[in-house]
Order: sequence, then C-alpha cells, then structure tokens
Amino acid sequence: MELLFLGTGAGVPAKERNVSSVALQLLGERGATWLFDCGEATQHQILHTAIRPRRIEHIFITHLHGDHLFGLPGLLGSRSFQSGETPLTVFGPKGIRAFVETALSVSGTRLRYELNIAEIEEGVIFDDERFQVIAKRLDHGMPSYGFRVVEKDLPGPLLVDRLQALGVRPGPIYQQIKQGKTVMLDDGTVIDGREFVGPPQKGRIVAVLGDTRFCEAAIELARDADVVVHEATFAAAEQRLAHDYFHSTTTDAAEVARRAGAKRLILTHISSRYQGEAALQLVAEARKVFPNTDLAADFASFSIPRG
Repeated sequence: MELLFLGTGAGVPAKERNVSSVALQLLGERGATWLFDCGEATQHQILHTAIRPRRIEHIFITHLHGDHLFGLPGLLGSRSFQSGETPLTVFGPKGIRAFVETALSVSGTRLRYELNIAEIEEGVIFDDERFQVIAKRLDHGMPSYGFRVVEKDLPGPLLVDRLQALGVRPGPIYQQIKQGKTVMLDDGTVIDGREFVGPPQKGRIVAVLGDTRFCEAAIELARDADVVVHEATFAAAEQRLAHDYFHSTTTDAAEVARRAGAKRLILTHISSRYQGEAALQLVAEARKVFPNTDLAADFASFSIPRG
C-alpha cells in the first residue's frame, strides 16, 4: 500500500505543483490503483510514473471544483486506448454523472470498458471482503467529501512450526486449520485449529480529505488513521483568509490529525504563493502541533506499512 501524489497544488497549475490528484497504490492487496481527484493534466502526470491506467479500478472525486475533476474525461477516454478493458467506477457528489456523461457525449468519446458512476452521500460507499470506504461531508463552499479507506483485518498467520513439530505435513489440512476448524490427524489426534493460528493482522486506515475548513467530520474520518492526507492551502498566519475561502491552514490540518490520534499527516493542496523556502515553512508550522507531518510534492510517494 502506497500513496503517490500526482498533483499537490491549489486552484491552478503551477510550475512546481499540478492540481489535485493522489493515487492509492493497492497492487499487492488487489492488483489495482485507486485515484482520489483528477485535476487537469492528471493523465500527463501519470506518464511520469509506473501507474497503468488499465489498473485504475476506482476514482473518488471529493468535490466538483475544476481543479479536482477537469482531468477526468481525458483520463477516462485515454484508458480505452491503453488496454483498459476492466470495469471502472467513479464516485463523486451529485452532479458528477451529468459532468462525465456530457463530456463524453459531446466529445463523441466511446469507452471500451464498463463505466459505473456512483453519486454519493454520507456513509459507506464501497464495501467488499477486503476494503470499506466511508464518506463524510466536509465544510467547503460546495459539497465536498472526505474518504476513510479501511483495510479489513487479515487472518493471523498459520503457525507452521508448531504443526510440523506435531508431525502434521503440509496439505489441504493446513487450510482447514487456518480456518480455525477442529481436525483429526491420521493417528486419531484431534486438534483445535484456533490454537495454531497467530493473532489477526490489523488492517490499515487511510483518510483522504477534500477541500475543507477545520471541522469535526474531518476528525472523525481521520480517527486512528495510519495516514491522513489533508489540504493546507494557507499558512497559519492566514487563518481569516482560509476561513473566508473555505480552506484550511497548516495548523488546522495538524490539529485534525492530533485530535484524531492519527499516526501520520501529509499536507497537500498548497497555494502557489508558497514556493521554495516558503513551502518548507508550512511543514515546520504543522510539526509544532503534530510532529509526524510531511509535505507532499508532485510524484512524492509514501509507503503505508502495517503496524
């Protein structure tokens, strides 16, 4: 599991930062990539990475401001020409369906794969045997959502050494034991499979938040998360400006992570007014409130280990 930032700027593209998009790489977990937001030129940014558009399984749009979705029609169209044949689902606020369908229709774009569009509200928006995604509405000038990606706990490892010490050879019986079943060995010995399985491996939690002022919903989404991705459009000294434009400062983001008991914070959606040393000061401000803070840059990647 890895986060790869494709665009980390706010509002308009800049030389150092393209507009918003971040990929959650789940290649080991499900052989897929999930994309969060798709600002203008996201597909161009992808060309500089190892991401394969055909592996993009879900795209989550936080809100309908252009710097978060103007790149979506182009990416959807290009995927057809890049061996993309598997289904893809776009999740987003009400209006995302009209935007995508109109763009594809007017441009005469025909997709070679099944495209599903889900207009979301608060609650569980995706759930399968491996992952759950929860959406909550944040505090922005238009409906804007944050997403909590929860990896479900994995079964504990089979304690092979203990089984071999009892003379239990590998085979179908190992699968039964790993499932916690009671089994009988060839010599008539009965063993409880639960005694030969280690403790469950706790799943990881990633919170990716759209544009927002400081709010309780952000804290709830970030609760005990391994990583929180939070906008930090403005420096701490610009609190009034941030509030007026429905955005967050560095210290707002850090306070969300602190109150949520998160393990790590990554700042993104940085205004173009902060270049070079000024950008470094942003992360320094946040670290005064939440020490384990990093500043995202375009093409920066962050692995998310277990435990």
